[in-house]
Amino acid sequence: MKTLDRIPTGKIERAGKLVKTGVKIGGNYVKYYGKKLVNPELTKDELNEDNAGDIYDGLKSLKGSALKVAQMLSMEKNLLPSAYVEKFSLSQFSVPPLSAPLVRKTFKKYLDKYPEDIFDTFNKDSINAASIGQVHKATKNGKQLAVKIQYPGVAESISSDLALVKPIAIRMFNLQGKDSDKYFKEVEHKLVEETNYLLEIEQSKEITEACAGIPNMEFPKYYEDLSSERIITMDWMNGQHLSEFAKTDFSPELGNKLGQALWDFYMFQMHGLRKVHADPHPGNFLISDRGTLIAIDFGCIKEVPDEFYVPYFELAKRENIENDTIFMKKLYELEILNTTDTPEELKFFKALFKEMLTLFTLPFNEERFDFGADDFWGRIADLSERYSKDDQIRKMNGNRGSKHFLYINRTFFGLYNLLHDLNAKVEVNNFRKYLD
Repeated sequence: MKTLDRIPTGKIERAGKLVKTGVKIGGNYVKYYGKKLVNPELTKDELNEDNAGDIYDGLKSLKGSALKVAQMLSMEKNLLPSAYVEKFSLSQFSVPPLSAPLVRKTFKKYLDKYPEDIFDTFNKDSINAASIGQVHKATKNGKQLAVKIQYPGVAESISSDLALVKPIAIRMFNLQGKDSDKYFKEVEHKLVEETNYLLEIEQSKEITEACAGIPNMEFPKYYEDLSSERIITMDWMNGQHLSEFAKTDFSPELGNKLGQALWDFYMFQMHGLRKVHADPHPGNFLISDRGTLIAIDFGCIKEVPDEFYVPYFELAKRENIENDTIFMKKLYELEILNTTDTPEELKFFKALFKEMLTLFTLPFNEERFDFGADDFWGRIADLSERYSKDDQIRKMNGNRGSKHFLYINRTFFGLYNLLHDLNAKVEVNNFRKYLD
């Protein structure tokens, strides 16, 4: 893959890149509507593929926040057309890496030494390049190490990148008015945290030590003396990315064992620590040849405050969803319903969220749940398809829910998808024995 000798860091230059992308998308629509005149039965499949390709190509050279948002969207497999999911998911593994000279320059800036002055060996070619940083393999004193280097300018361009992405997101998710600002502020806050690698080391150590007792989980050790605000050095962990492992012919027993470890890992964090690894995409998990699950990235950690945690999990109980008085009370507490809603909006969103919550909370109301079951995923796909084509929802204010939903829902959707990839059956309450 071609390497990058520089990344656009100035607001004007980055904006110019996205404007060029916008022009290409405009051209795709002109081409689509021209073909549609000749063939009224034409679907949007080709348009979606062209747009997804152009958007991804525009973002991958910028890296940073805009590409991170694309990565987040790629996890919402039932929200976007498949062409977007397919392209945006490349941001987890497949973006152009920094060139060797730019890597050396970055090291000199943040550790005041070149990599060859710090490590016994340092592979100049990156092993993995993603949205915010890339990983190189190194050795020191006989230890194999993974060195994550943040792309230059990423931290400084978060606010301006999100301002450029905001109009696209508003249209895509039907967000109306100034109320949508709380969601963008939440994303900005988390992205700022993700670019602080010293904070990531602190969070990594705290969570890995707390979760050390969960069977079949492994974590790397972190080396603060070889790290800085923009560089992290940790143990090199051998394993296969979860998405690649999922394509192999693994046994149901192994899938269940790994799935149980993953479920217990997340439920322990959520209920025991009240903070959670909120970036559950396949690139952050490896499967070792010992059949263990390795978690390798703790940059995005979401704290779960009581005022959200309590009503959120009260609404996970089937009896509360079916009790109209309790159900309505919790919808207001979680800002799903607002005092300014019209009677039409109240009726519509109450019915929508009752159907959604009844479906999405099914795992919490069973002793054992099969995440590989086609019926469960078929119902999710049907619900998503139905509401994505509902003209009524487009006329209403899409600002629904506390800002905390953004990363907590992302966490659960990502977790459910990983468990589906593993075809796992899990014991739902097994994690409770680790809370004592």
